[in-house]
Amino acid sequence: GRTPQDMQAAVPACQGLPMVRQAVPVGDGAALLKRRPDVRQSERQLASATARIGVVTADLYPSITLGAGVGLTGILEHLGQAPTQHWSLGPLISWHIPDSGARARIHAAEADADAALARFDGVVFNALREVETALSAYANDLEQRDALRASQRTMAVVASQNRRLYQAGRMPLRASLDADLSLSAAELALSRSESKVAQDQIKLFMALGGGWAPAPRP
Repeated sequence: GRTPQDMQAAVPACQGLPMVRQAVPVGDGAALLKRRPDVRQSERQLASATARIGVVTADLYPSITLGAGVGLTGILEHLGQAPTQHWSLGPLISWHIPDSGARARIHAAEADADAALARFDGVVFNALREVETALSAYANDLEQRDALRASQRTMAVVASQNRRLYQAGRMPLRASLDADLSLSAAELALSRSESKVAQDQIKLFMALGGGWAPAPRP
């Protein structure tokens, strides 16, 4: 049999935090939510229940817009990437239900179709809540991470200066060690924050249904 050491050696070492490398999308959120398995299943059930009255299920989705104001980039395109240093958050997600007449036709039809529409609306709105929660957590944790990065850079400069002053005999060892300890604490806090951001990205990826493509370059 394989020993625990053999099994551990067979697992590839993690070289860094998992990150969603593509840009978080801005614009049509309905197209993304349609990728979610729960939304797809509910849409199929609704299409089956309304087949006799000829309703196009695409007309029943709310109009969903993803977006935010970002201090240095102006859009959500660089969310989570190095260029985004400062946040000025606007609406993260907004939606409204268009009045296409399809809903009125379903309400006027048999009870099964009306019940299928109610289930569909419940699944879609639950997905919207999950996306809103994930976007909000992601934005807040990114802002905190950027603040911790700035603090870590400051602590690194202070520790380096104190180390040189100690080596030159112009500062006691205790002061230099205290600066090093402060730097270690700042690096630990930053590491934990980056781990949280990575988890937020995964949650957001799942909430949006994943699989979005990066915007084409002009």
